[in-house]
Amino acid sequence: MRAAERIVVFQTAFIGDVVLTTSLIQVLRRQLSDALIDVVAIPAGAAVLRGHPDIHDIIVYDKRGVASGVLGIVSMIQRLRSNQYTTAVIPHRSLRSGLICFLAGIPRRIGFSTSAARRLMTDVVAYRSDQHETVRDMSLLHPLGVVPPDRELPRVYPSHADEEAVSAFMTVSGVSPAESIIAIAPGSVWATKRWLPDRFAMLAQKLAADGHRIVLIGGKADKELAETIGERVDQGKVVDAVGELTLLQSAELIRRSRVLISNDSAPMHLAVAVGTPVVAIFGATVPEFGFAPMGEHDVVVQTLGLKCRPCSIHGGNACPIKTFVCMKEITAQDVLLRVNEVLAISRIEA
Repeated sequence: MRAAERIVVFQTAFIGDVVLTTSLIQVLRRQLSDALIDVVAIPAGAAVLRGHPDIHDIIVYDKRGVASGVLGIVSMIQRLRSNQYTTAVIPHRSLRSGLICFLAGIPRRIGFSTSAARRLMTDVVAYRSDQHETVRDMSLLHPLGVVPPDRELPRVYPSHADEEAVSAFMTVSGVSPAESIIAIAPGSVWATKRWLPDRFAMLAQKLAADGHRIVLIGGKADKELAETIGERVDQGKVVDAVGELTLLQSAELIRRSRVLISNDSAPMHLAVAVGTPVVAIFGATVPEFGFAPMGEHDVVVQTLGLKCRPCSIHGGNACPIKTFVCMKEITAQDVLLRVNEVLAISRIEA
């Protein structure tokens, strides 16, 4: 490929999807080292990609905000056209994503067979529902002659300023660098993906009694949930970082933790991307969708044998059969057992 060739990866999905797309970007950069790789992402996605060494430029597309209308689409088309991309790799399967790349005049457009814009693609790749999302994403590189590896962990890169901000926060919160930190991310956009607050509180109390310092993480929307959990744990045992840190600062805090306990949500993928083991709790969704944590020692806790699981692809606002049995059957002791197994492995490897 010519040194001046530019490739754009168009991924305007949720934060977790964006994190997983870094596997594709990393492989693409290694295989086509002369190409410049730009990424189009929503504001939150762009924030988590900052500092990634394999990305040349990040183009922010606020599709749900100021750029949500026709003028925003036209502006994005003009921006992409001015960069004179030769190839667009489009993991996002919406009509808008494919249409923008088509109208921007990008000569080669690679997308999935399940994309709503598949007729606008020059290269269509079969979407394999039986693969992990990172593997699916990397399959989009086949038309470029790239043979991806069987496994490529996603990566994010907190900056030195992020590290300093986390250190300052931990100092103010009274957490010593020598303490054993366990991070808990109790939130999710979808209610049926959230384990019960009282179970998280019971688990946090048990872990705190074993000498660990618990740090709650998440976005501002999770603040009330975090407060509910924190109120049920002995004072001084839990640090509430929810809504206090940026995405990359949260990633840095997770990196300093011995394990992350999370629902099926973005923090789970951040943990994988910084090398911290994950104990993931799955309710409405299942690992077979391709979004399970993929670190060497990551584990999933779930209720097996339920005919109602999975009830949807993304989860929902309420249990369709009003029992929420998928989450209620998972006890604090169940999760504690798996956390202790992960901690034991980390002690052996240390």
